[in-house]
Amino acid sequence: MARYPAREPGADLLWAGCAGCAVVPRPHHPGALARDHGISRATAYRYLDEVIAVLAEQAPDLAEALERAKDEGLSHVILDGKVIPAGRCKEPTVSVKGEVIDLWYSGKAHTHGGNIQPVLAPGGFPLWVSDVEPGPVHDLTAARIHAPPALYRAAADLPTLADLGYDGAGIGILIPVKQPTGAQDLAINTRTRNAIQRSLRCLGERGFALLNQRWRTLQHITASPSKIGDIARAALVLTHFEHGYIT
Repeated sequence: MARYPAREPGADLLWAGCAGCAVVPRPHHPGALARDHGISRATAYRYLDEVIAVLAEQAPDLAEALERAKDEGLSHVILDGKVIPAGRCKEPTVSVKGEVIDLWYSGKAHTHGGNIQPVLAPGGFPLWVSDVEPGPVHDLTAARIHAPPALYRAAADLPTLADLGYDGAGIGILIPVKQPTGAQDLAINTRTRNAIQRSLRCLGERGFALLNQRWRTLQHITASPSKIGDIARAALVLTHFEHGYIT
């Protein structure tokens, strides 16, 4: 790992402590760590930002993650969206309808937060996490910004399972067949296909548990919501390390 310039006394301990504060589920706080190691709160938070940035840079891009998944013989991957709650102040913006709305407020999740798009292995292990989009952004829109080109190229060997929210996402992204309007029922074969696909896709919830239950900061971000992507990728890298996916 790269060497970093010398810091104030106690900074090495704080460096590790800040990493824990960012993504390890322990009751430490940058202010308390700064006090204990004799440096300022501003320095503590700066070190915290540096740790998150260093970890996030180690996260794989989607093409790398999919290539490894194919090399390991995975049958498919799972695409799903998650709004990570955040507690910062409102940020007004203008909607496509010309109305003033809160940039980070998600009506679907009923909270301020940011939308991330993880790609998960069949067993639910997280392989990749996208950058963040504002909470109101629909899963399909967020996925189109960050995921399609790599998913399309991998589609022949590695299909992607997703829910109905990704209707129209494109080639290789498989969703259940919608229920016809009126009194019509789906054919038995189609209903069976939907049931099998849903039973496979639901394992993706394990991936969210590995990220936002293991790393408590993802349960509620108190920093700027724009940092959610970096924090999520930092948590992804530590999850990969913890499970022996990287060394």
